[in-house]
Parts: sequence; C-alpha cells; structure tokens
Amino acid sequence: MIDTYGRQITYLRLSVTELCNLRCRYCMPEDGICKKRHEEMLTQEEMVTAVRAAAALGVFKLRITGGEPLVKANIVDLCRKAAAVNGIREVCLTTNGTLLPRFAAPLREAGVNRLNISLDTLDVEKFRYITRIGELSDAVAGIEAALACGFDKVKINSVLIGGFNDDEIASLAGLTRRYPVDVRFIELMPMYDSGDFGPEAFIPYTVVTDRLPELEPLPADGGVARLYRLPDSMGNIGLISPVSAHFCADCNRIRITADGKIKPCLHSSDELSIKGQDYDGMLETIRSAILSKPKWHGELSYSARSHANRNMNQIGG
Repeated sequence: MIDTYGRQITYLRLSVTELCNLRCRYCMPEDGICKKRHEEMLTQEEMVTAVRAAAALGVFKLRITGGEPLVKANIVDLCRKAAAVNGIREVCLTTNGTLLPRFAAPLREAGVNRLNISLDTLDVEKFRYITRIGELSDAVAGIEAALACGFDKVKINSVLIGGFNDDEIASLAGLTRRYPVDVRFIELMPMYDSGDFGPEAFIPYTVVTDRLPELEPLPADGGVARLYRLPDSMGNIGLISPVSAHFCADCNRIRITADGKIKPCLHSSDELSIKGQDYDGMLETIRSAILSKPKWHGELSYSARSHANRNMNQIGG
C-alpha cells in the first residue's frame, strides 16, 4: 500500500511484550514497568490476525520486538504462525540475546530468518551499568548460539552514546572480523528521559567514519543504514542516523505495540487501536494508519524530545 507521500509500506514491527529481563538505561526505568492487565494486551490470536491484515495491504517483512520478545510465553509458536501468514516473506526478531542459547534453534525451526542482537559494549562492567542487571557473557553466548543455527543474517545493534561507548567503536566494529555478523551503529534517540544522558551523549553517526577511516563504502541495500565494510571482515558496518540525518522520506514501516496501538510514526503520539477488532476491523484501521503517516517526525535533539509519549520498551525496539 502507498501512503499519502508516495512511500510503499512493506514492513511491520510488532511488539509482543513490554517486559524485559534487562533494564537498559535508554529504554526503560530501573524498576521495570507497571505491568498491565492481561486483557489490555493483544492476544496471540490478535497478533497473528494483525499480521494477516498487514500482509493483505502489502506488508511482506515482519519484525518481532519487545521489550524482550523471548520472555513472552509461546513466542516460538507465535513466530511459527506469523511466518506461515500468506504474503510474509521474512520474519526477523530483535533481542538482547541473553536467552538465545535456549531459543535460537527453536526460532530458526519456526521460520525466523534473521536476528538483530542488541549489544552496546564489550566491557563487562559497562555492560552491567547500561543494562543495570545483565552479564556480558550471556549476550556473547547468545550471539554464538545464533550463529550456530544458520540464520540468514545476524546483526549486532549498538546504540552510540557519547561518553559511554564511543571509545569502543573500533572494538565493536571488529566483531565483523571475529564473527560473520553485521554491526550497526544507531544514534541515541531522545526518548526515555531517565536523566542518565546529557547533551554529550547524543553524538552523530559520522563519529564512526571519523574513528574508522579504513571503512570502505558499499552500495545501499534498500534499508535505512549507510553501509561500509572493514578490510578482511566477514560482515558489514551499518550507520543509522534517526537524529542527525533522518530517513523519513524512505520510511516503509508501521508499528504495532503489545497493547494493540498502531503507531504510524515512532516519534508521534498519534496511535490507532486494534485491540478487540476482528480481521476486517484491523484491515481498515491499519489502512487508516498508513494513510495518516506524517511526512517526517520533526526535529530530534537533546532539547527537542520525541513526542512518542512512551518508553522504547513500550513501543518496540
């Protein structure tokens, strides 16, 4: 389906839970979230129905997100049913990786094609700091479990945070020499106002090319990342710039939150509810959401905060 600005919408990001087994400082509060009642959240049947409706409107790529999707009961069954929806060509899942030693093989068997694994540091103490309760060894074990299962692609997502991990750009990029993975550096977005990050934390993607002059540019692959490659590496480096150089003109996605709200734009407070609707109702609501996508999300910076009105774990990373 084409929106009012000529963008073809082919990508659905579906959050299946707001819960997580970590507490990353840019994503959610230290004490977690106020858990919503079961009846407020989309059921598994409603999630699959939403995927069917989106696919009928031209969506063919599905990303399962959270929170941490692997803490959701029956996540493997949900992925299997979503992958079987007519029109869905690719099912991806974003995870912090810590539960992948248990889930990687079942997810691959269920039809998940690609994994994105969040990893912001290779330092044990800094990992505990940014996640508040996590262990780096669990995330590394998850990456290795994923690679052993033969996914079509495994990507490592690293949020660029000035004063925290900008001194690790070279070592994080070096994962593409150690493993057959892509590493994507993503600008920190001014969303969750935890007080943990001041203006110095919001650094542009260009810091990566400045620190890694040996990067070789690659042609675009249709995604939002600018692509590069280190010599003698097994994977690419991707740079994603939602703050300093937005890509709204090429945005091809919509989002559905775990409580059943369609967000035409990540950084807008506008939401349309599909909770409780049947297939026909969802079809029309998703159509309306696509037609209401804004031209762009407006300025984003430390002082110009996102209007999303939710923490990232409540939207879907």
